[in-house]
Amino acid sequence: MNYLLPTEWTTTFIPLQDQCPVSSYESIEQMFISDTGASIADHFDDFEPAPIGTASLAQVHRATMKGTGQKVAVKVQHPALQEWVPLDLALTRLTFSWLKRVFPQYDLEWLSNEMEFSLPQELNFVLEGENAMRTKKYFANLQDIPLVIPDVKWGIKRILVMEYVSGHRTDDLDFIDSNNIDRDEVSATLAHIFNEMIFGDCALHCDPHGGNIAIRRSISKRNPNFEIVLYDHGLYREIPKQLRRDYAKLWLAVINADEQEMRQYAFNVAGITAEQFPLFASTITGREYRAVTKSVISIRSVQEKEQMSKAMGDGMLQQLVQLLGQLPRIILLILKTNDLTRSLDENLHTREGPARNFLILARYCSRTVFREQLETIYQHGSVLWPKNILRLIKAWSSYMSVELKLSLYEYYMFFRRMARPARIIEP
Repeated sequence: MNYLLPTEWTTTFIPLQDQCPVSSYESIEQMFISDTGASIADHFDDFEPAPIGTASLAQVHRATMKGTGQKVAVKVQHPALQEWVPLDLALTRLTFSWLKRVFPQYDLEWLSNEMEFSLPQELNFVLEGENAMRTKKYFANLQDIPLVIPDVKWGIKRILVMEYVSGHRTDDLDFIDSNNIDRDEVSATLAHIFNEMIFGDCALHCDPHGGNIAIRRSISKRNPNFEIVLYDHGLYREIPKQLRRDYAKLWLAVINADEQEMRQYAFNVAGITAEQFPLFASTITGREYRAVTKSVISIRSVQEKEQMSKAMGDGMLQQLVQLLGQLPRIILLILKTNDLTRSLDENLHTREGPARNFLILARYCSRTVFREQLETIYQHGSVLWPKNILRLIKAWSSYMSVELKLSLYEYYMFFRRMARPARIIEP
């Protein structure tokens, strides 16, 4: 929520991504013995006692596999969670229940319901390993997207052993610039990854914050000269096909500034009423409503950011809480993913702003709608039937029209970028 909350708040929360309190080595050793029947030394030739990263649910240690010498990352759940999570969930549920009684306008029971559904999945590292390998297999077929997902060696409920793949945070601009990595290309790659998850045949990674994504120089000679590393695959969701399609149509309407279509597909996607629509439009785009109805591709001004922050203090926060409580759970997680990836993009401070990412989004949406039209045509019989030939020509013409417009605008942006002076890297 960087576009709504004060900077002091959002920067304070950043350490929660990978710098939380550490569980002791002794407690981890005891958990290994309890869960595997063997000590840490029985599994690894070397195991660094100090974790390389610590989040709220787990911490990660560097280690060396027994006998093979392979470097691995060992993700271990905080041992105390097994005892305390049921109590924490109960207290959260009770707190939000009482909060609703005292302040009915701030109903956050939907948040405790989501936690009770999601947290057990995040605490099951067997499921996380399966998510990781399924996603790795999917993106292996997309050679133009430089995404790396560490191999899973073995895993049980509270311990996950993975290939060790290191990198830098995507907001480490010193690393990016000193390695001549194009920030705009990093931004575009992130857009491709998560649009593929939303609109492709892949489950959606619902927690892509700065601690779960890294960037490294490419170990191959292919272009681009970097790779994105994706960690922590505990929170995934499958998006139903019809929802993908309606969500694509919603975004095409947003990009075209077609308010009537926006309202129609906002209702189809999330049951959004006419009264709720302006707030929903701002929520999914991170833009002030007037900007949504004119051109969401434009860069947000400082004035717009200030207006949105001021609106939160003028009663919009109450409306937002109520709106989020009414949304389907899968839409909440899609919005969360959109919000996190938007934050990642803004932290890169690219030359092109949001324009290129909206072009990438439009391409995925257009492709999704075209595939739906093809499926409808095939359902009406042979594609060689006269009526189906006409339907196919119409669908293809509409699709290619969008592609042509996007291609022309992309060329315009490319030449404009080339005309700008390169970013100067200070020694």
